[in-house]
Amino acid sequence: METVLPFYSPRPERPSFIKSATKESEILGEAGTRETNQPEKMSGAGKTVCVTGASGYIASWLVKLLLAKGYTVKASVRDPNDPKKTEHLLALDGAKERLHLFKANLLEEGSFDFLVDGCEGVFHTASPVSFTAPQAELIDPALKGTLNVLGSCAKAPSVKRVVLTSSVAAVLFNGKPRTPDVVVDETWFSDPEFCKETQNGYIVSKTLAEEAAWKFAKEKGMDMITINPSMVIGPLLQPTLNSSVELILNLVNGAQTFPNYTFGWVDIKAVANAHIQAFEVPSASGRYVLVSSVVHYSQIVKNLRELYPTLNLPEKCADDEPYMPTFQVSQEKAKSLGIDFIPLEVSLKETVENLKEKGFFSF
Repeated sequence: METVLPFYSPRPERPSFIKSATKESEILGEAGTRETNQPEKMSGAGKTVCVTGASGYIASWLVKLLLAKGYTVKASVRDPNDPKKTEHLLALDGAKERLHLFKANLLEEGSFDFLVDGCEGVFHTASPVSFTAPQAELIDPALKGTLNVLGSCAKAPSVKRVVLTSSVAAVLFNGKPRTPDVVVDETWFSDPEFCKETQNGYIVSKTLAEEAAWKFAKEKGMDMITINPSMVIGPLLQPTLNSSVELILNLVNGAQTFPNYTFGWVDIKAVANAHIQAFEVPSASGRYVLVSSVVHYSQIVKNLRELYPTLNLPEKCADDEPYMPTFQVSQEKAKSLGIDFIPLEVSLKETVENLKEKGFFSF
């Protein structure tokens, strides 16, 4: 059995309906997108899109960037009357004119029919993220919720493309070794049975949800793309703490040890932008794995210590076992979409500064 913390998972074969990446030269620009050789893309002015789970970490940034590009956004939240879920969204530039919030239930079939009607693009981000919750609390909303949203999209003639927020949890867990010479890419799929052995409900839920989504998309002839980010860090827009950023907070907030784990990390702004690029770039297809850096927790602590020498950071690992090895993740396909990855050190600094600003800790 493989020991895991937050996320990851795969199946060796790639469905035939997922196209290979188109190779192109890698000319990097500022964080988020290329400055040159950008793929053809659309302006958002006059276009309406839907974002599910809009109050979440990734979705909040997605709504922010969509509004900045001129899109009209129809967004679902669990409770439109809860200020903790909506105030930060309603305060965004352009929200007064072009953001419309609705209540929708992931587990209710047809609940999203009205929401997606009239939208050209649908970004389905709504799914529970917890590394400790029981599988039943994660699998039903992830699996049934995804199929309910896709079902609504299939009935809406206006919908041209669906972008699904998946995870590297649906990529990495298949029993293959992950060592420094191994390169993970979009052809890796998590094996549901292997995932169940991890006893990590999040991994199982994301794997089953993506697998079911591709099956549904193939049957319906739906143009669907998945975004598969690793551990997402960077500034929070929402007032509440999310699971991946909490991992950084734990380190800077007096943890005695750091976990013996190796993860891929990626910046929230690159992730949100990748969703938009996936919708806008006509040639986009299949899956896009988003990983800026793959590092062991010890490296995260080292980077934080260099950035903040006075912080009380953990000095030792939680166990005496050899460090979990790093591995490589191909960025070729993501860069073909126009994504430039933000350096880990920048993401860490912005995360810590944001946590301090929001009062989660002080130093």
